[in-house]
Amino acid sequence: MHDTLVRAISEDGFVKAAAVSTRALTERARQIHRTLPVATAALGRTLAAASMLGNALKEDGASVTLRINGGGPLGTVLAVSDNQGNVRGTVGDPNVDLPLRSDGKLDVGAAVGTDGTLTVIRDLNMKEPYVGSVALLGGEIAEDLALYFVESEQVPSACGLGVLVDRDQSVLCAGGYLIQLLPGAPDGVIDAVEKGVYAAGNVTGILREDPDPEALLKRLLPEMHLEILERTPVEYRCDCSRERMERALISMGRGELRALIDEQGSAELKCHFCGRAEFFSKEQLEELLRSA
Repeated sequence: MHDTLVRAISEDGFVKAAAVSTRALTERARQIHRTLPVATAALGRTLAAASMLGNALKEDGASVTLRINGGGPLGTVLAVSDNQGNVRGTVGDPNVDLPLRSDGKLDVGAAVGTDGTLTVIRDLNMKEPYVGSVALLGGEIAEDLALYFVESEQVPSACGLGVLVDRDQSVLCAGGYLIQLLPGAPDGVIDAVEKGVYAAGNVTGILREDPDPEALLKRLLPEMHLEILERTPVEYRCDCSRERMERALISMGRGELRALIDEQGSAELKCHFCGRAEFFSKEQLEELLRSA
């Protein structure tokens, strides 16, 4: 099954929900960045979260950046999503390797750390992007994102994210959900959401049985009649290009570009998101300098 994002609303209009299956795109990220399992899990959770946040934006060209830096050995975990939910991301140190937790699970919280912030940047193609952040709660990412919505946007939310890594370090399944209460939700609806989330179990256990994110939502909210608003394919997608790299070189300014030509004679730029490399000869750099 292809990676898919599903968005839904309850029949009574009090609950909106999104769920996404991201096995293929998380595996793609693992291959690009050559991450070890705990880094794969942290990056995969962040990619799934960013995908759901980005898909919620309908403005053409809008994007969401999710940045997590908790002071742990992983460094900064970064994911960027377009308004369809396609994502790309990086992790500071992909080679971090930590002992498993006492329950046998990857210790994402220790790898990310808790001495830092989770930051959400929404770029709606206006003069300034909307930026909000919260102090990290536990570094496991899902509960930190739920805290962000409560504290920064006053939206009660439940979030679950998961990545299951196989023995050969490839990704078996990955994805997540985000359930949010809309204004006026009565206590009965709140209780139903809490009951469903607690009873459902972990994300990867559900997705391993059935990778369809719609099935995940129905498992989480069995007492609710859900209207599926959309099903959208998502993927790991980088928008880098040689033209963008040319603009980056020009943006250095004439002085720095001149110094680069004189000192190095050529340049190779590499995209942090997809690993794509572009070589610029001295003649090509001189041409860019003339157009700067």
